[in-house]
Amino acid sequence: MENFFKLKENKTTVRTEVIAGITTFFTMAYIIFVNPGVLSAAGMDYGAVFVATCLAAALGTILTALLSNYPFAQAPGMGLNAFFAYTVCGTMGYSWQAALAAVFISGLFFIIITVTKLRQMIVNAIPMPLKRAISAGIGLFIALIGLSNAGIIVDKAPIIGIGDLSVPSTLLAVFGLVVVIALLCLKIKGSLFIGIIATSAVGVLLQFGFDVELGLSKPGLTSAFGDSFKAFGSTIGQCFTGFGELFSAGEGAGVMLASVFAVLIALTLTDMFDTVGTLVGAAEKGGFLDEKGNLPRAGGAMLADAIATSTGAVLGTSTVTTYVESTAGVSEGGRTGLTSMVTGVLFILSLIFAPVMGLIPGAATAPILVIVGVMMVSSLKDIRWGDFDEALPCFVTVIMMPFAYSISDGIGLGFIFYTLVKLFTGKFKEVHPVLLVFSLLFLVRYVLMGMGRI
Repeated sequence: MENFFKLKENKTTVRTEVIAGITTFFTMAYIIFVNPGVLSAAGMDYGAVFVATCLAAALGTILTALLSNYPFAQAPGMGLNAFFAYTVCGTMGYSWQAALAAVFISGLFFIIITVTKLRQMIVNAIPMPLKRAISAGIGLFIALIGLSNAGIIVDKAPIIGIGDLSVPSTLLAVFGLVVVIALLCLKIKGSLFIGIIATSAVGVLLQFGFDVELGLSKPGLTSAFGDSFKAFGSTIGQCFTGFGELFSAGEGAGVMLASVFAVLIALTLTDMFDTVGTLVGAAEKGGFLDEKGNLPRAGGAMLADAIATSTGAVLGTSTVTTYVESTAGVSEGGRTGLTSMVTGVLFILSLIFAPVMGLIPGAATAPILVIVGVMMVSSLKDIRWGDFDEALPCFVTVIMMPFAYSISDGIGLGFIFYTLVKLFTGKFKEVHPVLLVFSLLFLVRYVLMGMGRI
């Protein structure tokens, strides 16, 4: 492990990496239950998607470890799965087989542009101020996710507001937040991991000892070769049967091509910049960026994402992307691919121990996301807020991630405003050609959204 992951060179240990990997897994384990629920709305079998989710997440995360030696984890993306189920299969009327075909194609496209170094060029083309803004924006984004999961912030007139703090799960989350804050203030090693375990233990005691409803499932084991694996046969390889529908003329060749283009550009831009944003944000937090603000070995992490996306489509799940919750493991000290390897193995074990995972309530992981958000916004201090040219696009990037509830939209709008500011100030030559192209692509995407095409 020392020779392969270069632990000493990265100033870390096996113990630190293992704890970081477990922490990352716990903060994103919700996806193995949520993703099947979302995709079942498209007509897919819940058990089959459960298996596909675990396998695709394990594959993408382990490949990240092997190809890049970074502590990043992957799984089918939230938002991307909703787009798959409710827009492509719902509003646009495609079958889930055709939607999987679109995901498969987007994955192949990612592989091509990754091998040709275009994706790494995109990361390197982002100006350093925007990279800092992306890191801070992701911090606010995941903090909002944590506060929402905890029930502290809820959907409330006129927009959002404080939730009911008397709800048991919310009280448990507040308890967990206080525990983690105390541990961090005392500089206890492994504070985030200890906080998850301690909060989960209290949750188990309250529900099974005092009959307080926290939504936990009773512990037990389930066979990896049970009903879910039997159902798995109904989705594996079905993406290939969807090509005929995806490219059928239907209402006319022009309408068909426009529709397919809309699906593919939405999948491509969202996944690409969710991944780019997470890589940049986590890399900024972990100190992985070089002196020029570039991320060495970014190509390996992106190739893992691309392969996992196409393979995930074959297995029967929506687009796989790098998870923002990876920053929880980075904050816990994870610095190498050993962290990712541990997380990937835990996804495989989830196939067997799924009910046991039900003992980790959302209230235990929500505080971790809030704390990691605090840690990530520190990059704001390096942005020149007195320089309007720099401040405006950075501000837009930071606020639009939580407000639009989308990493890719925050990046896209940041690109657009950066380009506009440079145009209006006569500094258009400072806009990297790659950044300009993607600014235009995001504009096309928003136009298509306005036309109701996506």
